[in-house]
Amino acid sequence: MVPIFAAILGMKSSPPSKGDWRGGFFTASSMRGLLISGHTGASRVAVLVVALLLALLLASPATVRAQDAPIAPIALVPHRAIYDLSLDQTRGDSQITAVRGRIVYDFGGNSCEGYSLEFRQLSELESDDKVSTSDLHSSTWEGADAKKFTFTSQNFVDQNLVDSVDGRAERGATATTVDLTKPTQKNLHLDQAVVFPTEHMVRAIAAGLAGKSVLSFPVFDGSETGDKVFDTLTVIGHKIAPNTRRHDDAAANEPKLANVARWPVTISYFSSGKSSGSGEATPDYAIGFELYQNGISRALSLDYNDFVVTGKLSSLEFKPVKPCH
Repeated sequence: MVPIFAAILGMKSSPPSKGDWRGGFFTASSMRGLLISGHTGASRVAVLVVALLLALLLASPATVRAQDAPIAPIALVPHRAIYDLSLDQTRGDSQITAVRGRIVYDFGGNSCEGYSLEFRQLSELESDDKVSTSDLHSSTWEGADAKKFTFTSQNFVDQNLVDSVDGRAERGATATTVDLTKPTQKNLHLDQAVVFPTEHMVRAIAAGLAGKSVLSFPVFDGSETGDKVFDTLTVIGHKIAPNTRRHDDAAANEPKLANVARWPVTISYFSSGKSSGSGEATPDYAIGFELYQNGISRALSLDYNDFVVTGKLSSLEFKPVKPCH
């Protein structure tokens, strides 16, 4: 969500200890994929028992690996979506008492020139004795062939700039190279199998169309300091038939979505290497949402283990489609 996937990657939890909230709710990462949220059926989970889940899902013929995921022609529509954020639930000894905010997700481009995302999230997080605000701005572009990716983001906490990231990545035959200019000048060489955010969304849609249920591959989206790779586990639920699961958000009575297929999707993000070598692993966070075949997402759920934030689609605008030449 990059569609929402990317956007959401930018959301990181830094829960406060009692009486000590420093406002570290989000790091500067392109929440691009926010969208890409996790919605149900594939309802997100706070603690993922990887050994059990993989044993059940990866043994199934419906599992799709990065290299064999069916990449059918997927038409992603340019659109501007607004999501209203609120606290859904807390767990354990979480000190979070309220979350308020909004995400503006402005997606454009086409399958010839590539895809752009202008993303902004303004959030207010309340703990027992303090209120902190976070304002995240992110801009990304991903080539139509999913081989090039540029990213920039700034994150303000209580009106103070705390993170600034700027860089570009390119996937080659043997490696994925990353050139960072912010926060520090740095050159990285990552695994060639790394997937960028829009391709992640396209693969999830293609898997849903093919009746596949699981995707597993590393994702790079310029998160945090721009040098982090996440191992991801994406679970796609059964297709939701039109006119079922009635809802009251901005997608409810949109005629352009009336006959568009959608799926419940859950994505769990692990720090690279965290999900291997042990029987259990807890994801850094998980996102859930309903993903339409055209790339629009609704019913966001952002799970940070000790608290969960929901995003209700309050506004949806279809932008003009720029034809390929």
